[in-house]
Amino acid sequence: MALTLLLLMDDRKCFEEVRGMRWPMGVRCTSCDSSNVAKRGFDETQKERQRYRCSDCQREFDDLTGTIFAGHHQPLRVWILCLYFMGLNLSNSQIAKELELDPDSAHEMTTLLRNGILAKEPEVTLSGEVECDEVYIVAGHKGNPEAVKKKNEKGVGGV
Repeated sequence: MALTLLLLMDDRKCFEEVRGMRWPMGVRCTSCDSSNVAKRGFDETQKERQRYRCSDCQREFDDLTGTIFAGHHQPLRVWILCLYFMGLNLSNSQIAKELELDPDSAHEMTTLLRNGILAKEPEVTLSGEVECDEVYIVAGHKGNPEAVKKKNEKGVGGV
């Protein structure tokens, strides 16, 4: 099954998708965040992997610089398929079998993907009117303040 899927995966579309998610407002330098960036050809090993040079800080980078995909020998399409199989709830050994990977490689990939997903979760910020439910002042007397008042007057169960 995976061999067919790997052949159907389009490297160009995978890189376009990563670019679109990473830089929805246009490519920005991974070092100084400048938008003053020029294209500098493509990677020799992955023909669809665009290279860039920042005109402000003069640093070079590519589509995967600073991502969990950088520095690994697996093509981007294999990472995307791994993520897809994770979404189908396949085990690491099933993913390894489907992608014809060493089980240790599949485990490393799924771990990196899970950690990368967790690292990208936005911090929760509350705003406007916030409600809290099920607050107990004295357990067992919810909605009956008179019973609590009577016990406190007797010196029993007081706060």
